[in-house]
Amino acid sequence: MGRKAGGLYINPKKFGAIGKPCMKEMVTFLSCLSLNKNNDDKCVRQKDLLLSCVESQRGKPKNPARTINYHLQRLGKDKFL
Repeated sequence: MGRKAGGLYINPKKFGAIGKPCMKEMVTFLSCLSLNKNNDDKCVRQKDLLLSCVESQRGKPKNPARTINYHLQRLGKDKFL
């Protein structure tokens, strides 16, 4: 889990909001559950919003070749040989 000497790396945690498209819906659903003592019958609207967000994200493919670290490593390969 160590880093290579001279390797390029950007902390992906700085770009956390980009990779979490349904976070707002999930937080509202979980807070509704906590307010209603885990009774999901009272949180139907929030649950439907969360499910619709998850369904809309299902069709989008995750391509690891489009991450910023991939491109930095690809571009930096020639420089450190």
